Amino acid sequence: MTRFVVLFFIDLSTRQVEIGGIARSPNGFWMAQIARNLTDAVEGFFSGKRYLIHDRDPLYTREFIDLIAGCGIEASKLPPKSPNLNAYAERFVRSIKEACLDQMVLFGEAALRNAVRQFVTHYHEERNHQGLNNQLLTYTRTVESGRLRKRERLGGLLNYYYREAA
Repeated sequence: MTRFVVLFFIDLSTRQVEIGGIARSPNGFWMAQIARNLTDAVEGFFSGKRYLIHDRDPLYTREFIDLIAGCGIEASKLPPKSPNLNAYAERFVRSIKEACLDQMVLFGEAALRNAVRQFVTHYHEERNHQGLNNQLLTYTRTVESGRLRKRERLGGLLNYYYREAA
């Protein structure tokens, strides 16, 4: 058995999730590179963001905090033993575990990366979100009539039903 860390970030207003990285043994250098990727002026997930709410994991090193602070993002550390203060992130963890990862036997890092990538795509494009009035995160034009189709991900573990345009 090998333990991997999946680092993700979630935009609370849109519920968009960004996978920061997946590592077997994360360290401060890995986190510094994640901070540089996230704060990239062109494609960075933190572009236009003002705050980062994070737990008390020691991976959030001083260098990581300084790198994001240099881009105008204020880091706010949650108090100890307070999972309810980070409810959106906790719900995402529960969703990916229950709907995906707990249902699979993963053989290696590549399988984990594929499963996480497929779930995040499903989460953004095909999963209704109760907190957003059962809307999809990524808007797709709906078709009222037509043949009912099913899109499968991960061998049928994740399914999405839609109508095909006539």
